[in-house]
Amino acid sequence: MAHYIIVGTAGIGGALAAKLRASGHDLFLINRTREHVEDLARDLDVRFSIADVMVPEQLKVAIGLAGPIVDGLAYCVGTINLKPLMRITADDVRRDFEINSVGAFTAVQAAVPALKASIQTTASVLLFSTVAVQQGFAGHVSVAMAKGAVEGLTRALAAELAPKIRVNALAPSLTQTPLSEPLTRNPTTAQALAALHPLQRLGNAIDVAGLAAFMLGNDADWITGQVISVDGGRGALRSKA
Repeated sequence: MAHYIIVGTAGIGGALAAKLRASGHDLFLINRTREHVEDLARDLDVRFSIADVMVPEQLKVAIGLAGPIVDGLAYCVGTINLKPLMRITADDVRRDFEINSVGAFTAVQAAVPALKASIQTTASVLLFSTVAVQQGFAGHVSVAMAKGAVEGLTRALAAELAPKIRVNALAPSLTQTPLSEPLTRNPTTAQALAALHPLQRLGNAIDVAGLAAFMLGNDADWITGQVISVDGGRGALRSKA
């Protein structure tokens, strides 16, 4: 049984928590709002804490409560702030960077002592990017900047924390989660977005959680410094001429 910290429990984070718990692992959940994480923690019979990733000291304290030994950390927090260049503001950019990149940095920094104490062959850190870093999309200036920084952070940390701690990232395309609900609630819009993917559908949290659980576990012991796409083929394929 491994002990994992999951920061962000809506959508992918929640699906990952359920999958790991079903495999018998111990979890410590961290979320900004009590309502969702409290219900999830009760359903899964695991511990939790409340912390706003925009407040580094809160996040550090919450991670410290997870205990002295941690086998993996998943930072499942993100934003979808889609505005064209002339409508995006510096405050938008700063907020997206702080949530996606600074929050990830803070979480890893706080968890490193407990990760180094793991008795697993390697401990694991999993971060989240987006297909919009690899494949340029209009209106994605702020989120692509923030998640691009996450990809740089992933590779830098993988080099620095080896050989004891592996660091990887997943780069999903649009998935049907509470975060993306404003974009997918309209069936016509959702269908049009799905059609942009070679697999002709939007992803869901379970699609991403399966690979996330694998990357955290021992079966991925020889994988580090990677950004792996989970995007229905959108980043690499063109199914139509």
